Order: sequence, then C-alpha cells, then structure tokens
Amino acid sequence: MPSVSPSLASAMADSARSVEDTLERLLPKSDFPEKKLFDAMRYGVLGGGKRLRPFLVLSTAKIFGVGDECALRTAAAVECIHCYSLIHDDLPAMDNSDLRRGRPTVHKQYEDATAILAGDALLTLAFEILADPRTHEDPAVRCRLITTLAKASGVHGMVGGQMLDLIAETTPLDIGAITRLQRLKTGELIAFSAEAGAILGKASSQHHNSLRAYAHDLGLAFQIIDDLLDAEGTEAETGKSIGRDAKAGKATFVTVLGADRARNQAKLLSEQAIGHLGIFDGRAKNLEDVARFVVDRKS
Repeated sequence: MPSVSPSLASAMADSARSVEDTLERLLPKSDFPEKKLFDAMRYGVLGGGKRLRPFLVLSTAKIFGVGDECALRTAAAVECIHCYSLIHDDLPAMDNSDLRRGRPTVHKQYEDATAILAGDALLTLAFEILADPRTHEDPAVRCRLITTLAKASGVHGMVGGQMLDLIAETTPLDIGAITRLQRLKTGELIAFSAEAGAILGKASSQHHNSLRAYAHDLGLAFQIIDDLLDAEGTEAETGKSIGRDAKAGKATFVTVLGADRARNQAKLLSEQAIGHLGIFDGRAKNLEDVARFVVDRKS
C-alpha cells in the first residue's frame, strides 16, 4: 500500500484477513452438480482486493462498541455486493474487462453465463447474511441494514449509477452529471459501509449524518483517483484492465477537469471528509487515515 501509515496498513491487513476468513466460512462449497457456480462465486470474492468497504464497516462498528461477529458478517455482506458488481461490470456487455485483481475475470475463467449466475448468487447471499439473527439480535436493526443496503446497491444507488455509466458512452456529460453518476455508482455503497457501524450500534442521527457526509466525500475522492489510474496507471500497478474509459469514449473527472485539477479536487474532498469526523473526538483515526490513503493509492 503506497503512502499509507504503518498503523493503517496493519489495521487494513488485519481487517482483510478477518473478512477473508468470514467470507471463506459463509460462501457455499460442495460437490453438488452446481459446484461450478459455487467455485465461480468463491473465485470472484476470495484471494484479493483492498477490502476497503469491509474496513469501513469494521472501523465504524468499533467506534460504537459493536461485537466482532455482527461487524464481520455485515462487512462480508457488503463485500458480496461489491464483488457481484465487479463480476457483472467486467462482462462483455458492460466494461468488457479481462483482468481483475491481477488475474482473469470471472467470465474469462469460467464463461459469461456462469459469471452472471455467480453475481446473482452473491447479491442474494448478501441479504441472506444480513437477515440472519447472528448478524444482530434485534430484528429492527437487521431490517434497517437490509433496507439501507438495498437502496445503496439498487436503482437509486449502485445499479442506477451503472446505467448512467453505460449512457455516458454515447451521451456527453458535464461535471454535475459525472458527479451524480459516481455518487450513485460508487458513493452509495461506500456510504452504507461507513454508516453500517452506526446502524449496528443504534447510534444517534447526528452520528449517522456525519458518517454519511464523510463517506460521500470519500467516495468521490476514491472515484476521481480511479479515473486517474485508468488514464495514467499500468495493469501491473492496478491489477486490472486500464484505458477502458478512453476506449469507450466516456467523460470522466479527468477528461473534464484535466489530471492536475482532478487530483487537487480529490485532495480537497479527502480533507472535507476528515472534517466531518470531528464529532467523534479522535475515535475515528482509522477513517481519517483512509481518507488520506485513497488519494495516494496506486491500485
């Protein structure tokens, strides 16, 4: 991890290992005839990735004293949603990518139909995990988690943003439209991840609002850097196909603002994100460090 403090690097590594162990336990595995589907799900989820969204879940859960099992199950559910979106994004009908996390994408390793089903299965598994009493003893908390994640990942969140991203291949977008696209496509799932700890901990509305404001600025900063990496990075650094936006003719933060202005905007958003955390009186150090990390990352 480039330009990341040793404490954050250690915390993210510990979090990633714990989430990986939880996903290993929750993902299906058997010798049934549909084993190929299970294998594709596990291939698309295990063995890589920054696990940024789960880290946000675990970090905010810690602020509110949430138990490890509750936090890890919620973090695993978020990662199932995120990985399903990557599997579907990489398909030929979407971004048509051959490389993800340094290895062939799911549809390249298996085939398109299995990749579609693997994504579908991960989407539904996420809500199965959240609905289980082991995620939280209070059914009202479980319902709020399910409702909030459904909104963040559905037509008013990630999937709506993906539709706008497809439209951007044929329709010019201004900076306002690009910002809305990325708030939906990337920002809403990051916002849920940051708010999840407050939901699990039955926190005040002030805490919820601060975390959502933090996450929206963080999500935009994250996406601006993604656009920069797609334009300037290498496959060896990023572990995924690059130059896709230019190839598709999409307007991005980089094409509209230019690389230097885009990078400065990401830094400004990072600083704004940190400013929203004052309410926690120093208990959100990991979240502050993450906001700095996202603008310095190379993958």
